[in-house]
Amino acid sequence: MRLFGARSLQFRSAVGAAAFGLLATGLLPAPAAGASGGDGGVGGVQIRRTAYGVPHIVARDFGSLGYGYGYAFAQDNVCELADTVLTLRGERSRYFGAQGEPAGGGDGPGEELPYNLASDTYYKAQREAGTVRKLLARKAPLGPVDELRRMVAGYAEGYNRYLRDTGVDWIPDSRCKGRPWVRPVTAEDLWHLVYDVNAASGAAPYAAAIGDAKPPGAAGARPKALHEPETRPASNGWALGREVLRPGAGNAMVLANPHLPWVGNSRFYQVQLTIPGTLDVAGASLQGTPMVEIGHNRTLAWTHTASNAQHGSLYRLKLAPDDPTSHVVDGKRERMTRTTVEVVVKGEDGRARTERRTVYGTRFGAVLNFGWTSTHAYALRDANESNLRSMNTWLAMGTSRDLDGLRAAHDTSQGIPWTYTLAADSSGDTYFTDASAVPHLTDEQLERCAVPGGDEAPEALDGSRTDCAWGSDPDALVPGIHGPSRQPELSRGDFVANSNNGPQYTNPSAPLTGIPSVYDVNPRLGPRAQLGLRMIEERGTGADGLGAPGFTLRTLRESMLGNRVLSAETGRADILALCRAHPRLEATDGKVVDVRKACAALGRWDGRADADSSGAALWISFYGRLAERGPSQSWHKVPYDPQEPLTTPRGIKGEDPHVRRALADTVQEFAAEGLPADAALGAVQKWAGVPLPGCDGSEGCFNVLEGSADSGTGTPRGGTFGTSFLMAVTLTDDGPRASTLLTYGQSADEASPHYTDQTRLFSRGRWVSERFTEAEILGDPQLEVTTLER
Repeated sequence: MRLFGARSLQFRSAVGAAAFGLLATGLLPAPAAGASGGDGGVGGVQIRRTAYGVPHIVARDFGSLGYGYGYAFAQDNVCELADTVLTLRGERSRYFGAQGEPAGGGDGPGEELPYNLASDTYYKAQREAGTVRKLLARKAPLGPVDELRRMVAGYAEGYNRYLRDTGVDWIPDSRCKGRPWVRPVTAEDLWHLVYDVNAASGAAPYAAAIGDAKPPGAAGARPKALHEPETRPASNGWALGREVLRPGAGNAMVLANPHLPWVGNSRFYQVQLTIPGTLDVAGASLQGTPMVEIGHNRTLAWTHTASNAQHGSLYRLKLAPDDPTSHVVDGKRERMTRTTVEVVVKGEDGRARTERRTVYGTRFGAVLNFGWTSTHAYALRDANESNLRSMNTWLAMGTSRDLDGLRAAHDTSQGIPWTYTLAADSSGDTYFTDASAVPHLTDEQLERCAVPGGDEAPEALDGSRTDCAWGSDPDALVPGIHGPSRQPELSRGDFVANSNNGPQYTNPSAPLTGIPSVYDVNPRLGPRAQLGLRMIEERGTGADGLGAPGFTLRTLRESMLGNRVLSAETGRADILALCRAHPRLEATDGKVVDVRKACAALGRWDGRADADSSGAALWISFYGRLAERGPSQSWHKVPYDPQEPLTTPRGIKGEDPHVRRALADTVQEFAAEGLPADAALGAVQKWAGVPLPGCDGSEGCFNVLEGSADSGTGTPRGGTFGTSFLMAVTLTDDGPRASTLLTYGQSADEASPHYTDQTRLFSRGRWVSERFTEAEILGDPQLEVTTLER
């Protein structure tokens, strides 16, 4: 097996550091005589890996930078990108048959529809319609800037170079070694990937529902339920300004804590991208995308959390009485568009057959596969339906020096697809905004056009009236969305924070009001958001036990991985009072359960969701079961009060029958599973055998983690959801200092040393010191340097 091509070199440890000491001034060898030093010229690129396999890629131009990035990513995750591209080409059925499930599992449709075939239909139709090609034909800012076009082309070349150098039959990851579906990728494949990422809070989760839509009477048509994604993107994000930092701790800080699946196509990859004098940005990218999306440069840092806004709209269509593929708008008939594609399907006998399938569209978006009767159908319109601008925004953010530059990046490209942005610069200021693509719907429209849902269908908007369609703002780059002047924003010298709550309580000292409802679907704070704001407040007073008031990089790290559980802080005393007074409780099945050992375990529990916390598993299981038993208003001692949004609800009614049965049922379940009442949390949630901390945000965990005892193993691999890329960075007068952690490691290959190396750190609450400057990178004792020539 050839590890590298004939023109690549690898250096290691101190030898590499010495050999590349001149990088501080030249960084890369000068171009050969006659070669261009700009984009498009033949040039070298260096991949410098520090501890835990983090690549720092240095190149002279954007094409070469992409080339190095694509090669480095392939070294760690060749199977991941190959599998994602297979999906985006609509070819899963060709190799795996019509059945299947979404990447990473989740709430797959089971036997209700052939997932691979439905998904392939959606993505084939997207290619047939030329959606991405048309967007690529647009000039910036509506289309990608030239630098990114070259970078994406280089990324594809670098990935393909790895395949060529290694050989598909010699890929070290057994999941795709020698597989016929592992093939070279194109730049267009990668732009399809970017487009799909942008649709992650809109159409993409419903790809199969769109690809399986059939009018009544068609072969295979039958009523179906709407499958909403079981887990949606989530996150915690803080930007801390000069007013809440301890003296000497820097000018500002940012905490990034995105929550995403650990399996599938939503994994992060940590990287530093450098073009001397042009770009120097470090952080993380969603796999296969070419630019850092959460990160920092020398003077600016930012993170994102999933926005609470709507990024798509569901419309109920009124169908023509004589044709279920025509709908009526303002009394006039409109025929649905049809995109017919051919999908190759591997049969159970191994033979291939071709199926012709159709995707139906309307002015209100693509038609879905549920609720399509002779009178009504449902369509989904995505606010990111024309968004290939996102990487423009992230590139401009990466080259910005301050918050003014970041705002200009947002306003110019308007490419942030579905997240809030929280940022700080070295002046000590912080900033929050929802600059995502949000449908232009007024509060009056949302009320007037609402079609109530029921057992058969969810709530939707009335698609029979043009006055229920999206409007536009004059400052919006594309029709149908709100422009920058409408977007919620807040600038502060103390902090801005978000945990997927609406914008209103970004900083409780300065509540944002007058926000259109489409930006704030559910303004109520959840327990995770409440805990986050409490943590910031207590750090300001020193009441959290972490030392003198004010944030330092150390106390920021300790706050993040302190694994506090708000539901226990506000309710455990009530449950202890219950079980001590009533050591035997009746379970749902009528059996009387002895809860004394469980009571003792909860009494000894440290109240944290650390991997080795004994009693945490019992509490988490109990509280989750309790939350399913009925409205929380009935069993909370103090119910939710909109006048006290940060501190209610709280407490648990020990006398409530739901509460008593939930505790008895939990103890009963633990006994049935052979688990002791004081089982450590890490005994029931692991990643490839590594115990994991954290719990669900609805239980009041800031460090969100949902896993099982066998996640990270098996075929298909058991999934986990939650904390993925962690970044705590302080901006000082001398540059940034950062600690990071990629909880599942750089590689998805179980045989890689970087599959669980950082998971083991996560289990113990430890971080990685980021290497950002030349001196830090070259001084890393684990430095490995690879030089590639294009």
